[in-house]
Amino acid sequence: MHFISQELEDYIEQHSEKEPALLAALNKETYQKILLPRMLSGHFQGRVLSMLSKLIRPVNILEIGTYTGYSALCLCEGIQENGQLHTIDIKEELVNFQRKHFDKSPWGKQIFQHLGEAVAIIPTLDIKFDLVFIDADKENYLNYFELIVPKMSKGGIILSDNVLWSGKVLEPLNPKDLSTKILLEYNQLLTNDPRVETVLLPIRDGLTVSRVL
Repeated sequence: MHFISQELEDYIEQHSEKEPALLAALNKETYQKILLPRMLSGHFQGRVLSMLSKLIRPVNILEIGTYTGYSALCLCEGIQENGQLHTIDIKEELVNFQRKHFDKSPWGKQIFQHLGEAVAIIPTLDIKFDLVFIDADKENYLNYFELIVPKMSKGGIILSDNVLWSGKVLEPLNPKDLSTKILLEYNQLLTNDPRVETVLLPIRDGLTVSRVL
Protein backbone atom coordinates (compact mmCIF):
# COMPACT_ATOMS: atom_id res chain seq x y z
CA MET A 1 0.00 0.00 0.00
CA HIS A 2 1.35 3.42 -0.95
CA PHE A 3 0.67 6.04 1.72
CA ILE A 4 2.53 8.64 -0.32
CA SER A 5 3.28 8.96 -4.03
CA GLN A 6 5.85 6.72 -5.69
CA GLU A 7 7.83 9.87 -6.54
CA LEU A 8 8.07 10.82 -2.87
CA GLU A 9 9.00 7.26 -1.93
CA ASP A 10 11.81 7.37 -4.49
CA TYR A 11 12.96 10.72 -3.08
CA ILE A 12 12.99 9.29 0.45
CA GLU A 13 15.14 6.35 -0.65
CA GLN A 14 17.51 8.65 -2.48
CA HIS A 15 17.98 10.74 0.67
CA SER A 16 18.41 7.85 3.08
CA GLU A 17 21.47 5.69 3.63
CA LYS A 18 22.38 3.62 0.60
CA GLU A 19 21.62 -0.09 0.56
CA PRO A 20 24.80 -2.06 1.45
CA ALA A 21 26.19 -4.19 -1.39
CA LEU A 22 25.57 -7.47 0.47
CA LEU A 23 21.90 -6.60 0.93
CA ALA A 24 21.53 -5.36 -2.64
CA ALA A 25 22.81 -8.75 -3.83
CA LEU A 26 20.43 -10.58 -1.47
CA ASN A 27 17.57 -8.39 -2.68
CA LYS A 28 18.37 -9.17 -6.32
CA GLU A 29 18.72 -12.92 -5.77
CA THR A 30 15.45 -13.05 -3.80
CA TYR A 31 13.60 -11.47 -6.73
CA GLN A 32 15.29 -13.86 -9.16
CA LYS A 33 14.80 -17.13 -7.30
CA ILE A 34 12.24 -16.95 -4.46
CA LEU A 35 8.46 -16.85 -4.49
CA LEU A 36 6.68 -13.73 -3.16
CA PRO A 37 9.73 -11.41 -3.19
CA ARG A 38 7.47 -8.54 -2.05
CA MET A 39 7.81 -10.03 1.45
CA LEU A 40 11.39 -8.72 1.55
CA SER A 41 11.86 -5.70 3.84
CA GLY A 42 13.71 -3.85 1.10
CA HIS A 43 16.01 -0.84 1.00
CA PHE A 44 14.09 1.84 2.93
CA GLN A 45 12.54 -0.34 5.64
CA GLY A 46 15.84 -2.16 5.93
CA ARG A 47 17.63 1.11 6.67
CA VAL A 48 14.96 1.92 9.28
CA LEU A 49 15.55 -1.45 10.96
CA SER A 50 19.29 -0.89 10.83
CA MET A 51 19.03 2.58 12.37
CA LEU A 52 16.73 1.40 15.16
CA SER A 53 19.11 -1.46 15.97
CA LYS A 54 22.09 0.90 16.03
CA LEU A 55 20.22 3.20 18.43
CA ILE A 56 19.20 0.29 20.69
CA ARG A 57 22.58 -1.51 20.57
CA PRO A 58 21.02 -4.88 21.46
CA VAL A 59 22.86 -7.85 22.84
CA ASN A 60 20.17 -10.38 21.98
CA ILE A 61 17.74 -10.09 19.06
CA LEU A 62 14.80 -12.33 18.17
CA GLU A 63 13.27 -12.34 14.71
CA ILE A 64 10.02 -14.19 14.00
CA GLY A 65 9.82 -14.76 10.26
CA THR A 66 13.19 -14.97 8.48
CA TYR A 67 12.15 -15.23 4.82
CA THR A 68 15.45 -14.83 2.92
CA GLY A 69 17.37 -13.13 5.74
CA TYR A 70 17.36 -9.50 4.62
CA SER A 71 15.83 -8.03 7.79
CA ALA A 72 18.02 -10.23 10.01
CA LEU A 73 21.14 -8.75 8.44
CA CYS A 74 19.75 -5.23 8.84
CA LEU A 75 19.08 -5.85 12.55
CA CYS A 76 22.59 -7.27 13.01
CA GLU A 77 24.10 -3.94 11.99
CA GLY A 78 23.50 -2.64 15.52
CA ILE A 79 24.22 -5.81 17.49
CA GLN A 80 26.95 -5.83 20.13
CA GLU A 81 30.09 -7.92 19.59
CA ASN A 82 28.98 -10.56 22.12
CA GLY A 83 25.40 -10.56 20.86
CA GLN A 84 23.23 -13.16 19.17
CA LEU A 85 20.36 -13.01 16.71
CA HIS A 86 17.90 -15.90 16.80
CA THR A 87 15.63 -16.13 13.79
CA ILE A 88 12.67 -18.48 13.33
CA ASP A 89 10.97 -19.64 10.15
CA ILE A 90 8.90 -22.61 8.99
CA LYS A 91 10.24 -22.85 5.42
CA GLU A 92 12.92 -25.55 5.29
CA GLU A 93 13.66 -24.79 1.63
CA LEU A 94 14.98 -21.32 2.58
CA VAL A 95 17.41 -22.38 5.31
CA ASN A 96 20.44 -22.86 3.04
CA PHE A 97 19.64 -19.69 1.08
CA GLN A 98 19.57 -17.71 4.33
CA ARG A 99 22.77 -19.29 5.64
CA LYS A 100 24.69 -18.57 2.43
CA HIS A 101 24.02 -14.86 2.82
CA PHE A 102 24.46 -14.86 6.60
CA ASP A 103 27.91 -16.38 6.21
CA LYS A 104 28.92 -13.68 3.71
CA SER A 105 28.24 -11.07 6.42
CA PRO A 106 30.36 -10.12 9.46
CA TRP A 107 27.70 -11.69 11.75
CA GLY A 108 27.47 -15.24 10.40
CA LYS A 109 28.60 -16.84 13.68
CA GLN A 110 26.20 -14.67 15.68
CA ILE A 111 23.08 -15.70 13.73
CA PHE A 112 21.20 -18.80 14.88
CA GLN A 113 18.48 -20.26 12.66
CA HIS A 114 15.50 -22.12 14.11
CA LEU A 115 13.24 -24.17 11.85
CA GLY A 116 9.66 -24.76 12.94
CA GLU A 117 6.65 -23.13 14.54
CA ALA A 118 7.60 -20.03 16.51
CA VAL A 119 4.93 -20.67 19.17
CA ALA A 120 6.76 -23.91 20.01
CA ILE A 121 10.31 -22.56 19.68
CA ILE A 122 10.04 -19.28 21.62
CA PRO A 123 9.38 -20.98 25.01
CA THR A 124 12.59 -23.03 24.58
CA LEU A 125 14.79 -19.92 24.27
CA ASP A 126 16.15 -19.12 27.72
CA ILE A 127 17.31 -15.64 26.73
CA LYS A 128 16.43 -12.05 27.58
CA PHE A 129 15.89 -10.10 24.37
CA ASP A 130 16.61 -6.42 23.82
CA LEU A 131 15.06 -6.26 20.35
CA VAL A 132 12.36 -8.37 18.69
CA PHE A 133 11.05 -8.16 15.12
CA ILE A 134 7.70 -9.84 14.41
CA ASP A 135 7.11 -10.43 10.69
CA ALA A 136 5.42 -13.81 10.34
CA ASP A 137 1.88 -15.23 10.09
CA LYS A 138 -0.53 -12.54 11.25
CA GLU A 139 -2.90 -15.05 12.89
CA ASN A 140 -0.32 -15.63 15.62
CA TYR A 141 0.68 -12.03 16.38
CA LEU A 142 -1.25 -12.03 19.67
CA ASN A 143 0.34 -15.35 20.67
CA TYR A 144 3.82 -14.16 19.76
CA PHE A 145 3.40 -10.98 21.79
CA GLU A 146 2.30 -12.85 24.92
CA LEU A 147 5.20 -15.29 24.60
CA ILE A 148 7.73 -12.53 24.00
CA VAL A 149 6.90 -9.93 26.66
CA PRO A 150 8.12 -12.06 29.62
CA LYS A 151 11.41 -12.63 27.78
CA MET A 152 12.09 -8.93 27.11
CA SER A 153 14.67 -6.80 28.88
CA LYS A 154 13.26 -3.72 30.59
CA GLY A 155 13.23 -0.99 27.95
CA GLY A 156 13.49 -3.55 25.17
CA ILE A 157 11.87 -2.87 21.81
CA ILE A 158 9.32 -4.99 19.94
CA LEU A 159 8.92 -4.16 16.25
CA SER A 160 5.78 -5.45 14.51
CA ASP A 161 5.51 -5.41 10.72
CA ASN A 162 2.47 -5.24 8.39
CA VAL A 163 0.19 -3.75 11.05
CA LEU A 164 -1.73 -1.66 8.48
CA TRP A 165 -2.24 -4.71 6.25
CA SER A 166 -2.62 -2.85 2.94
CA GLY A 167 -5.21 -0.54 4.50
CA LYS A 168 -7.58 -3.41 5.40
CA VAL A 169 -7.57 -2.20 9.02
CA LEU A 170 -9.82 0.68 7.84
CA GLU A 171 -12.19 -1.39 5.73
CA PRO A 172 -15.37 -3.23 6.85
CA LEU A 173 -14.20 -6.55 8.27
CA ASN A 174 -14.89 -9.68 6.27
CA PRO A 175 -15.85 -12.33 8.88
CA LYS A 176 -13.73 -14.87 6.99
CA ASP A 177 -10.61 -12.65 7.05
CA LEU A 178 -8.86 -13.93 10.17
CA SER A 179 -5.58 -12.10 9.51
CA THR A 180 -7.23 -8.66 9.49
CA LYS A 181 -9.35 -9.55 12.54
CA ILE A 182 -6.25 -10.54 14.53
CA LEU A 183 -4.30 -7.47 13.40
CA LEU A 184 -7.13 -5.19 14.53
CA GLU A 185 -7.07 -6.90 17.94
CA TYR A 186 -3.28 -6.76 18.03
CA ASN A 187 -3.11 -3.06 17.25
CA GLN A 188 -5.67 -2.38 19.97
CA LEU A 189 -3.70 -4.50 22.42
CA LEU A 190 -0.49 -2.57 21.76
CA THR A 191 -2.37 0.70 22.27
CA ASN A 192 -3.88 -0.33 25.61
CA ASP A 193 -1.44 -2.82 27.19
CA PRO A 194 0.19 -1.20 30.25
CA ARG A 195 3.34 -3.29 29.74
CA VAL A 196 4.35 -1.33 26.64
CA GLU A 197 4.29 2.13 25.09
CA THR A 198 3.70 2.16 21.35
CA VAL A 199 3.95 4.31 18.25
CA LEU A 200 2.70 3.11 14.85
CA LEU A 201 4.77 4.33 11.92
CA PRO A 202 3.34 4.48 8.35
CA ILE A 203 6.43 2.82 6.88
CA ARG A 204 5.62 0.49 3.95
CA ASP A 205 2.76 -1.65 5.30
CA GLY A 206 2.90 -0.25 8.83
CA LEU A 207 5.63 -0.76 11.45
CA THR A 208 4.84 -0.56 15.16
CA VAL A 209 7.55 0.29 17.68
CA SER A 210 6.67 -0.87 21.22
CA ARG A 211 8.91 -0.21 24.23
CA VAL A 212 8.63 -2.62 27.14
CA LEU A 213 8.12 -0.76 30.44
